[in-house]
Amino acid sequence: MEKEFINVTEQPSNYRHLEKMTVAEILTNINAEDKAVPNAVEKIISQIEKLVNAAVDKMVMGGRLFYIGAGTSGRLGVVDASECPPTYGVPYGLVVGIIAGGEKAITQAVEFAEDNMERGWHDLKARSVCQKDVVIGIAASGRTPYVLGALRECKKEGIVTGSISCNPISPIRTVADF
Repeated sequence: MEKEFINVTEQPSNYRHLEKMTVAEILTNINAEDKAVPNAVEKIISQIEKLVNAAVDKMVMGGRLFYIGAGTSGRLGVVDASECPPTYGVPYGLVVGIIAGGEKAITQAVEFAEDNMERGWHDLKARSVCQKDVVIGIAASGRTPYVLGALRECKKEGIVTGSISCNPISPIRTVADF
């Protein structure tokens, strides 16, 4: 039986009273937290490999890779998608980033855009998402309605899905293929 959902992204801080720390102490603590990332990634490399292989197979057959997210998660997807053409020489439009709230949300918070369960799917359909494509939902908490709704509809339509989250036992994980 799967563990109950734990919201690991909104826990009390391990670093109280930042205003009392020196700049060096703050930077050292940030660096210590950053060091946890490679270890977390190392534990799931086989899962990442499966998703990458699925995405490559779809892209070779004419499909696209979509990232869909809200807030910072959405912004990171948009940034990654925008960097793929110059970095890897792939055509623009092969990797697509979608953020809740649209282009305005890239530079400004669009409050409550992430709470709409239907809007993510609507935004994907506006870009003609289909079974040739792969959609990766990005949600730090793993429970963003915009992303969850989009992935659920993708599953109904037979579209391969993946997820990126900071929570290993989140709802997004149970919805996505990878």
